[in-house]
Amino acid sequence: MPFWKFIVNQATETEPESVELRIEGDIVDDDEAWLYEWFGMPSTSPNAFKEELSQYKGKDITVWIDSYGGSVFAAAGIYNALKEHDGKVTVKIDSKAMSSASVIAMAGDEVLMSPMAVMMIHNPLTTAYGNMHDLRKVADILDTVKESIVNAYALKTGRSRSKISQMMDDETWMSANVAVKEGFADGILYQDNNPEVSDVAAFSRLAIVNSASQSIRSAVELLTKQQLQKEKEKLLLELDLI
Repeated sequence: MPFWKFIVNQATETEPESVELRIEGDIVDDDEAWLYEWFGMPSTSPNAFKEELSQYKGKDITVWIDSYGGSVFAAAGIYNALKEHDGKVTVKIDSKAMSSASVIAMAGDEVLMSPMAVMMIHNPLTTAYGNMHDLRKVADILDTVKESIVNAYALKTGRSRSKISQMMDDETWMSANVAVKEGFADGILYQDNNPEVSDVAAFSRLAIVNSASQSIRSAVELLTKQQLQKEKEKLLLELDLI
C-alpha cells in the first residue's frame, strides 16, 4: 500500500463533496517504489499517483505535503499530473516540503503553509562514477535539470530566473512567512493576516537527514555485504574441494 492516500469527504447540506490527498515520505521513481513498500517506509511514486488522481477529474482537491523530497523526475511526473488536473488544486504544507517535494508544491493553484512548516530549495544532487569526461558530462546534465526546476519555481513565484538560481545555489530554507514573501506560498494556515517577515534561521544540512533514504541505503548495503559473504564462502568451499 502507498503512503499517500485520497480521502473523500461526502457532501452535506452545507458543504460540497471534497477530496483530500496526503503525500508523505520520499518522492521515488516507479521502479524503486516496491523496495520502499517491502521495508514499510513511506514513499510516493508518479504512475500509481496519476492513476488514482484520474478518478477525481473535475473535483477540487486539497493536497497535504509532508516530505523531505527525493527524485526530481518522479516529482516532475506528480507536478505535471496536478497541473493537468481538471479542478482547483490547493496545496497545504504540513511540516516540510523540501527539495523535490517543494517542486510538487508549486503545482498548487493556492499554496498554504502551516506556521510550523519549512520549505527548502537547492541545486539538484547526484552521485557519479567515471573518468573526467564522464564527470563533466554529469555536471552539464545537472545544469539542465536545474533549469527545469527553475521553470517551476519561476512560474509560481514570478521571481526572475537569476534570483531563483541564486536561492538554489544558497540552499535556501524558508519559514512560512518567508515563503509567502518570496512567492513560494500564498498564505499561512490558521491565520487571518500574515505576520511580519523576518529572515529564516539557518539550518545545517548535516543536522537534518532523510531517515527513509538512509534506511534504504543501509538496507541495500547490508544485503550487498551478505551476498558478498556468501560468494566468499562459496569460493572458499570450492577451493577446499580442489
